[in-house]
Amino acid sequence: MDVTVTSSVIKIGKEKVPSPGLGTYQLTGKAGEQAISDAIRRGYRHLDSAQYYRNEEVVGNAVRNSGKVRKDFFVATKIWPTEFSKRNFMPAVERSIRELNLDYIDLLLLHWPADDTANDVASELMNEAIHKGYARLVGVSNFSIAQLKRAQSLAPVFCNQVEYNPYTIQKEMVEYIQANNLMMTAYQPLSRGKVNTDATIISLGKKYGKTPGQIVLRWLVQQENVCPIPKAGSEKHLIENMKIFDFSLSEGDMEMITDLSSKR
Repeated sequence: MDVTVTSSVIKIGKEKVPSPGLGTYQLTGKAGEQAISDAIRRGYRHLDSAQYYRNEEVVGNAVRNSGKVRKDFFVATKIWPTEFSKRNFMPAVERSIRELNLDYIDLLLLHWPADDTANDVASELMNEAIHKGYARLVGVSNFSIAQLKRAQSLAPVFCNQVEYNPYTIQKEMVEYIQANNLMMTAYQPLSRGKVNTDATIISLGKKYGKTPGQIVLRWLVQQENVCPIPKAGSEKHLIENMKIFDFSLSEGDMEMITDLSSKR
């Protein structure tokens, strides 16, 4: 029996971003395309790719072959810092458009910061990507607050994608994101499976009748403007990662998970 689950959305201004999304790092080739197609069938509409992942083609294939309309999807991709120059940046964006074989990118990100000069050039050129219709929204990834502020002064930054999980707490970044009505995309939300062996999280899972991964994803989506993008390749995990909207963590349990970083 086909089990379909529905994502929620994060509202940032007029934008509604499906949450959680699907991290697609290492989902490549036919197997990767099948996993992404399975995710779409299970209700995922937010797909996170990158030039560095070498899977934009399979992400685009899965979207086009899904039988769903393009506007239902939120597709993100990222440009590698070696392309942060006037000569290379727009050709790199155009390459992503060709690889995805989609009319536009929903969210175009700078994958990692380079030096200040290169960051400024790339940030300014993101305006051109919007003007040309290549990207609806733009943002950054792995930027510090200072770097994020600088990028905001040069482009309409929508989000910062950073590692965020119970062991990599981003307190100041979350506060800044929320205060400025931006989105935080949280990658490695399950800390590469580490949450599955954490005694505190296992205990909370028993309390709520959920898996450790579901507990942590719920902890993330209960935080304003935070969108986790767990990677999942199996049907089991694709379904589990979406079944996080039928319960809520208490304030005390939220704090208990947050405090895990101080006990490392």
